[in-house]
Amino acid sequence: MNWTLDQLEAFVMAVNHGSFSAAARKIGKAQSRVSTAITNLEADLGFELFDRSARLPVLTPEGKEMYIEAQAVLAQCQRMQSRAMTVSTGEEISLTVAMDEAVPILSFENFFLQIAAKYPLLKLTIINGSQDDIARWVSEKRADIGILFHIKSLPDNLEFMPISQFYQSLIVSSEHPLATVSAPRVSELNRYRQLVIRERMGEASAKPISSNHWYVDSYYYITALVTRGVGWALVPEHLAKEEWYVDELVELSTEHIADSLLVEMGVVKRRDKGSGKIMTWMYDELSSMFKENT
Repeated sequence: MNWTLDQLEAFVMAVNHGSFSAAARKIGKAQSRVSTAITNLEADLGFELFDRSARLPVLTPEGKEMYIEAQAVLAQCQRMQSRAMTVSTGEEISLTVAMDEAVPILSFENFFLQIAAKYPLLKLTIINGSQDDIARWVSEKRADIGILFHIKSLPDNLEFMPISQFYQSLIVSSEHPLATVSAPRVSELNRYRQLVIRERMGEASAKPISSNHWYVDSYYYITALVTRGVGWALVPEHLAKEEWYVDELVELSTEHIADSLLVEMGVVKRRDKGSGKIMTWMYDELSSMFKENT
């Protein structure tokens, strides 16, 4: 066995990004080095990983099998690096937590009160965003951990630990025409404007139901606009029950909406980042905190 981790990384990046040149840009190496690494890997394995007859390389059947194995090897190496960092660093001096702004406020206020009491010397930074913002911040090392609603796939270098589940509620203003329709059908929803969550950079969003829709980057602002009769929306159920809005909103049945309305909330971290004493405590506390509330 003569293949190396660098070769596996070049191979996986080429598959993930569709070409050797794109993989080279992502890794920060010359295309020739990526191409050579993959060629050497094929020589070491004894078969071709890519069919190069087309304009862009396409995985061979053997390549598809090796792609799965290579991902597993790299993930395990990242976990090993993470464990090594944990052993060497001990307790963290500072942490940055990226949070979805629509998580249950009271639960996390109590969570941060516990951190303040238990780790008084910790320098904590809390930043807010939507799912794609948070995943990107953690992936790019701008945040140590993220707390988000898991609606779509995450970057390969992140690990997700579920801590709770929430349903989405269909809400309208008490003055909205839909307020008198207890279980609206999609055709009825399509007559009115939908307010849809979207991450701040505008690159990703939830799938709208109505062809008439606005994108907004905050569930709280969506809910506030709903109370003013601007449109209807799907929001996390705990948000629909917030005392700020409860007298101004009507929750409608979602029985005619075919898409899954169950949303998982959890913690994300980089696979290659070690978990010191405080992060380990945070994972355990969050998990137990929401289990007690279910």
